[in-house]
Parts: sequence; C-alpha cells; structure tokens
Amino acid sequence: MTTYGTIPTSSSPGPSTNLEYLSRAKERIKEGLGTRRPWKLMFNIRSINFPGNLSEAISRVRTNVAYFRMNYAIIVLLVLFLSLLWHPISLIVFVVMMAAWLFLYFLRDEPIVVFSRTIDDRVVLIVLGVLTIVFLLLTHATLNILVSLLIGVVIVLVHSTLRRTDDLYDEESAALMTGTGPSSSS
Repeated sequence: MTTYGTIPTSSSPGPSTNLEYLSRAKERIKEGLGTRRPWKLMFNIRSINFPGNLSEAISRVRTNVAYFRMNYAIIVLLVLFLSLLWHPISLIVFVVMMAAWLFLYFLRDEPIVVFSRTIDDRVVLIVLGVLTIVFLLLTHATLNILVSLLIGVVIVLVHSTLRRTDDLYDEESAALMTGTGPSSSS
C-alpha cells in the first residue's frame, strides 16, 4: 500500500520529533529577531546630531530604546561575549547558561512539570536569572563582566542620545509607540 501525499500522524519520539522541535525553535528565533531593526537605519550618519536640551535627550533615549530594543540587546550581548574571550571558563558558563535560557525559557511550548507539579514561568525566570549570575560570579570574572555591561550600556545611551528620532516612524511603529491604532485617526 502506498502512502504518497499523506501526512504522518504518529507522535512517537524519534528523529521527526527532534526535527519538529528544531523547526519550532528556528521559527521562534526568527520571530524574536524579526523585531530587530535594520542596522543601516540604526547607523544612518545623517540622523546623528546633538540634542538641544536635556528633555530632548531623554525623549530621544526613550524613543530609540523602544524602537531599537533588539539591536541594543544584541550590542550589549556582543560586548559581553567579546569581554569573556579572555576568560574561557566564563565564556563556557555564558554559552551553557544561554543554552539553558533558550531551552528552558524561550523555546519551550509546554510548561515545565517537576514531580507532577507545573512550574510557573516567573519561577523559571527567577531561578535561571539567579543561576546565571551565581555561575558567572563563581568564574571570578566579576569585574570584567560588570565593566563590559557598563560599556554596553554607555554605548546604548550615547547612540540613543545622539540618534535623531524624526525619521524612525512608519504608521505601524507610530501606532505601537503611542498606543493608538491606524483606525483611531480620522
């Protein structure tokens, strides 16, 4: 009997289950990175100038951080990663904890169940956060990690202060930033 063109309905664990999991993980990563803005827009030289006053600078920081949130997160993580290159144990811990975050928090579809009890997402978030901090501090690279995070934050603040915001908005982004939908304008 031929089964060409039929969709398999078996849910037995095996290679196809692993492929499905990897496919879902890939889609979730793409969705997460989909919020990233184009780097060309972020580093547009014509959009760089000094703010006129402190309130304009604060407004720019708020708008740019909201608009380029994923880009800024990538920059801070890249600075942290580069600073850990000289601390291989810390780098290994960082990569392992990043994998733990991906599998236990970001990429899972079902809640975690331990001893027939469902673990809340907030508990997973707190436990992973504490474990990440503790494990990185145990690698004796505390000063290096704090300095690299500070450098990443300074880079974000300098860019978000100097980057004008008048060319950022399209209709969809403006509606998301202000909380109004396209149908609310008459």
